Amino acid sequence: MAKFGMLIYASRCTGCGACRMACQMQWQHPPDMTYNRLIFREQGTFPRARQEVFPVQCQHCDNPPCLHVCPTRATYKRSDGIVLVDHKKCIGCKYCMVACPYEARTMDHEKHVPEKCKFCAQYVAQGEVPPCASTCMNNVRVFGDLDNPNSEISKRLNTENTYQLLPEKGTKPRIYYVRN
Repeated sequence: MAKFGMLIYASRCTGCGACRMACQMQWQHPPDMTYNRLIFREQGTFPRARQEVFPVQCQHCDNPPCLHVCPTRATYKRSDGIVLVDHKKCIGCKYCMVACPYEARTMDHEKHVPEKCKFCAQYVAQGEVPPCASTCMNNVRVFGDLDNPNSEISKRLNTENTYQLLPEKGTKPRIYYVRN
């Protein structure tokens, strides 16, 4: 069984928003609802200050706090590591939103449930790559099977200096960032 993850080269991101728009189009979301967030931050000091763009989304954690706080077990983790929401079980309490240290949940006001990145699970099952990864003109995102040593993501994880967000939280995210 595959274990999916993503490698993000944040330094390559120009902030164009193609990943966000591709995701919104894939799921037919309104403009104010997104699973991918781009954080713009200034680094350095004058005269060497620069703006960095930092992509953030659901980290599909091995130890997801959103799953542990869900009173109805609407949030669940599949055997391939993808964390999803069962809309039929969700009561809209928003505990998952509060529990997520990455602020990766967004409220779907039509369905009245907290939503998040799905790693495009049904498309991935058909061998496709999530649109956030395939649309990027700068190859910021590499998606694949972490358990397959021959996958592109596994090869890159073996050669790149990477880190995960908020390791002190013990969530064990499946999204890795390349250190500059």
